[in-house]
Amino acid sequence: MTPQQRGEETRTRILEAAEECFARYGYDATGVAEICRRAGVSKGAFYHHFSGKQAVFLELLNRWLAGLDTQLEAARAGAETVPEGFLRMASMVRHVFEAAGEQLPIFLEFWTKAAHDPAVWRATIAPYRRYRAFFSDMIEAGIAEGTLRPVDPDTAAQVIVSLAVGLLLQGLLDPDGADWGQVAQKGVQMILESLERREQ
Repeated sequence: MTPQQRGEETRTRILEAAEECFARYGYDATGVAEICRRAGVSKGAFYHHFSGKQAVFLELLNRWLAGLDTQLEAARAGAETVPEGFLRMASMVRHVFEAAGEQLPIFLEFWTKAAHDPAVWRATIAPYRRYRAFFSDMIEAGIAEGTLRPVDPDTAAQVIVSLAVGLLLQGLLDPDGADWGQVAQKGVQMILESLERREQ
């Protein structure tokens, strides 16, 4: 095994251990020492790869979001029309909750920290801005293809992102309160009904 491969293996072990610790104990109660113990690495090895547990969490968050980005792009690319693309994305919500598993409560802790830490705020808000631009582009494409009415794409995109964030928060606080995947699909359908161009 090359030094580079060993380094990647160590980095992966740290990330996996941190994910387990964050899920079990929460972000605040997890220390670097516990992550190192679970990963079987020294603190020196940890700090060779990460500046601290915040950096580890951001890496986990970015990896999760990268997977979500790939799924959104695939749903958009595989759809013949923009409304179909939105419906495909809505059908992903159930899988997003299942794939995220116990990671989602950690995001809630991080949202709380974002109010007091500028670095965390920037990392937390960046995906929402990216998704708002992504959905705004989709709505512009829908208007251009004639499937959506001429509306303000940015406002419509903000509504869609707000629906997604609201579902995520409700799913965290009340996981058994509803079939959140079904709620997402019905919610997107309602939004599309107001956006779709009707034949005169």
